[in-house]
Amino acid sequence: MLGPPKSYVAPMLLVVALIAACSPSGDPALSPMVPASQRPGVPAAPVRIVFLGDSLTAGAGLGPEESFPSVLAASWKAAGLSVDVINAGISGDTTGGGLRRLDWVLGQEPGVVVVELGANDMLRGLPVEPAEKNLRSIVTRCQTAGATVVLLGIRADPRLGPHYVAAFDEMYSRLATELAVPLVPYLLDGIVGDATLTQVDGLHPTAAGHRRIATLIGATIEPVVRARTATPG
Repeated sequence: MLGPPKSYVAPMLLVVALIAACSPSGDPALSPMVPASQRPGVPAAPVRIVFLGDSLTAGAGLGPEESFPSVLAASWKAAGLSVDVINAGISGDTTGGGLRRLDWVLGQEPGVVVVELGANDMLRGLPVEPAEKNLRSIVTRCQTAGATVVLLGIRADPRLGPHYVAAFDEMYSRLATELAVPLVPYLLDGIVGDATLTQVDGLHPTAAGHRRIATLIGATIEPVVRARTATPG
């Protein structure tokens, strides 16, 4: 089998020698020519996780460290996961408001977006169809941008009537199935109606309620976070 012309051998050996010389201990894997993310011992950039939601995400009535996104961030970091959590919860926000803020959210270059919206649409008795359309747009745009989406569901107040309740409650499962995203069916499961877990308004969780939410949704979100931390970019 023919090798390279002799006139090329010396330059090729010189290049190899230079690469080795630029590497600590002469290890080519540590050369500046090797991308940092592929060098041994070089930590990957933290995975950015944005929680897009309303007052439930914002932690209304509580300190910022008591909201469930902060509780989850602390637990993930304690477990050794490299994460950067942004709480993008705004009190009173609707699905339409979340959609209007989406450019800003995607500008943060998130790896994971956790969407918790719809409660204010429901409390105002807004039609379900536009809310579903807004959520669909949020999820698909996040997916197109390369983010993994987790959807957090809310249940309608029974006083809104059976037709509205059925349409609203089914919205989340339908979107999760059609768009192939993980779903937590009911964010406030076991919290609403428990005076020890809700503030005086009977709706917004206490610090203990937020810890319960973190436990409830963590089982769904953490595998997604771990998958993203294991995948460069």
